[in-house]
Amino acid sequence: MASPETGPSGAPTRRRFLGVCAGVTLPAAGACTPGVTRERPAPRVDWRIRSRGPDEAVSGYSDQVSVRPGEEVTLRVSTTARRFRVSAFRVGWYDGAQARLVWRSERVPGRAQPGPVMHQPTRTVLARWRRSLTVGTDGWPGGAYLLRLDSDDGHQRYVPLVVRSESAAGRTVLLHAPATWQAYNRWGGYSLYAGADGGYRARSTVVSFDRPYDKDGAEKFLVHERAAVVHAERLGIPLAYTTGNDVHRDPGFLKDATAVVVLGHDEYWTPRLREAVTRARDAGSNLAVLGANTCFRRVRLETGPEEPEHRPGRAVACYKSSYMYDPSFRHDPRKVTTDFRQDPGADPESSLTGVLYEGFPTDAPYVVHRPRHWLFKGTGVRRGEGFDHLVGVEYDRVTPGSPTPERLEIVAHSPLRCKGRASHHDSAYYTVDSGAGVFAAGTMRWVEGLMAGTGENGRNHGMDARTGAFVTRTTGNLLRAFAEGPAARHRPEPEPNVDRVYGG
Repeated sequence: MASPETGPSGAPTRRRFLGVCAGVTLPAAGACTPGVTRERPAPRVDWRIRSRGPDEAVSGYSDQVSVRPGEEVTLRVSTTARRFRVSAFRVGWYDGAQARLVWRSERVPGRAQPGPVMHQPTRTVLARWRRSLTVGTDGWPGGAYLLRLDSDDGHQRYVPLVVRSESAAGRTVLLHAPATWQAYNRWGGYSLYAGADGGYRARSTVVSFDRPYDKDGAEKFLVHERAAVVHAERLGIPLAYTTGNDVHRDPGFLKDATAVVVLGHDEYWTPRLREAVTRARDAGSNLAVLGANTCFRRVRLETGPEEPEHRPGRAVACYKSSYMYDPSFRHDPRKVTTDFRQDPGADPESSLTGVLYEGFPTDAPYVVHRPRHWLFKGTGVRRGEGFDHLVGVEYDRVTPGSPTPERLEIVAHSPLRCKGRASHHDSAYYTVDSGAGVFAAGTMRWVEGLMAGTGENGRNHGMDARTGAFVTRTTGNLLRAFAEGPAARHRPEPEPNVDRVYGG
């Protein structure tokens, strides 16, 4: 059921957003959702960053990756400016604006905070910064938010925040991926991929949320998730918002969801998150995987190293190829943090997604194999028709010999080359006994493709407006169908074709 503050998609109705921290009250800003009553719209304020400035100009982080509506979040900010302010933007359709201002602070005194510190055993970088302000979220509807830090000298950074929904029942869940955001975060010189020298051997084995994100502060969300949020809200289907970290803590949240949507790059999963998503599928929740390299790394959420408050989940551990140094290796091999497909406890991701991550980097056309599939209704595509650059930069394929659902249909089959080797990308669809349908796009550019040809994203890799129209229509077909309940009950069953495609 919609709350008094929100309509069916989490868009605000007649209640007003409350600027609790600064006492600023803004009019409600309704998304373009059928049946939602709207008052006078909130001021239309550009949510984009105009100037990042140097790294030290302004940056910050929050003490939580997500909150419930009404909870407070503490921000720790460093800036060389005398003052700064915070503007909270909720991402959505909003008649094409893509985000709406819901709250703005007064000007806050700034300070330059200390540089990064290192926990040497795991090469974990932390920012031990003092509190700058606490933001209340009373009246904020569930959704994906960008908290923009604006320094007085004109520079800006984001702090991403998810205001998670109270329930997923009867809704399509957008599953955000902060563990993956953090894995790639190079703030302070270290990530799960590289150390300060750029090399793999010096990488972190545990990364902390107690530091800002690098670049503009929200790159992974903006590139791989934002366009899907905007499109889902434009469709007007009932939505719920959460993160993989939150489902790990509360696996029961997915109970009675109509669908779970995994966004464009969600590589790092805990076993508990995977079990929760699998259980939801087996109970009838559809699963849409709008990316590639999904559920590839097995991770552990931990209390951060040297964490004085002992807050669980503030660090992501993934030892990868150094798994023998994982503290769990000797006493509980099931918790060893390496790839899901690797021992100990090998369980390839294809048993859930239907496809297996194969390679990086590639750039290839997306080639339609089953043009009459219901996913492609209204696109006018023909068999063998391609969409340039839509396959990349990482890709998945159906891999005979790996665990694969029986009722699996390859709907796109795209020739490519990766590191000089010929292979294929696949998009695949299958159903299970509960009636749930599962679609895997198999390319990391699918969400970016939603904005192809618009000039909006800035990283469209040469994809054109024709590709944007195809991805938008196909994604709309998928999300509308999945919002109706178990897909096998109202859409044609898949026609298994793996043996024919791969000559088995």
